[in-house]
Amino acid sequence: MDSGQKAELTLEELSRSTGEPVERLRQWRSLGLIGTEDGEGFEPDDVERAKLVQLFLRRGISLEAIADAFKGGLVEGARDVLMPAGAGPRFSLEEAAEKVGMDVDVLQRLWYAAGLGKPGELVDENDVEMMKGLKVSIDTGLPEEALTQMARVYADALNRITEAEQRIFRFYVLDRLEAAGGSRAELTKASEAVADRLNPLAESVLLYFHRKGLAKALREDLVMHLAEEAGLVEKGEAPGQMQAAIVFVDLSSFTPLAEAMGDVKAAEVLERFSSLVRAAAGQWDGRVVKQIGDAFMLVYPEPRSAVACVLEIEARTSREPQFPAVRSGVHWGSVLYREGDYVG
Repeated sequence: MDSGQKAELTLEELSRSTGEPVERLRQWRSLGLIGTEDGEGFEPDDVERAKLVQLFLRRGISLEAIADAFKGGLVEGARDVLMPAGAGPRFSLEEAAEKVGMDVDVLQRLWYAAGLGKPGELVDENDVEMMKGLKVSIDTGLPEEALTQMARVYADALNRITEAEQRIFRFYVLDRLEAAGGSRAELTKASEAVADRLNPLAESVLLYFHRKGLAKALREDLVMHLAEEAGLVEKGEAPGQMQAAIVFVDLSSFTPLAEAMGDVKAAEVLERFSSLVRAAAGQWDGRVVKQIGDAFMLVYPEPRSAVACVLEIEARTSREPQFPAVRSGVHWGSVLYREGDYVG
């Protein structure tokens, strides 16, 4: 069957893929939330529609309100993303593993480790294409442990990216269009027009930052390799073990300060602090590993740059009017690199 061709699902298959009881799915079909126009069978799209209904219900939204939203075109505006073309028929992971020629136990571990699905869910042709890439990676000699780390990093990083894309679009585009008035249909049409202009940019932007990040990572790896050969640092005994300088920096008493000034003002302070930290990190060739609230974790290949970065951050923040004091610490030694993070 052609991957772009739609294949009907039975009620039992839809229940298996969504985890919803058959009787509940019948109720949803009677409300027009899922199902074909003739009332016979289901399409692959209905899997995603059912998942959306599940999310609405978990937020306490009634079935009647959901049905009204569906009829009003709420879902149609997001159809291309939620229900992409070319999904084709659905398979179990066991069937997909057979199609790809991959051990099903290995595929399950990788699939669930990356948060790509739940036990019992069916996958489609788009998923199978990605699984072929996993098979190629294994065939080239990449261990399952390493592939699991890569899958998790990709999933976590891109989930954060796509969440930011949608949240920013919601807060700065959709909410402003809604505040200007107009019906849901008008809002959907206006938002689609904006999305049509912005969405094509996403892949080129991702590719650009990937190339930039890869060049930076490659330079750091070459330096680390040569430093190990020269005996300047010890080569790790275990995969991922390396020498690094880890920096932690945050704002003193930021939580009570945020409570006193309010969320909006606190966010402005945090945004300014983030700009100062990232500028200093870039100046001294460091990498921001993660940010949690007002706390940043940075990594450097050697301690001198790490200390210089900390001093630069403190100097920059001290010039800011009425800015909280900065607390920081630096550790140099052996760490273990795992899934884009450092343990030690």
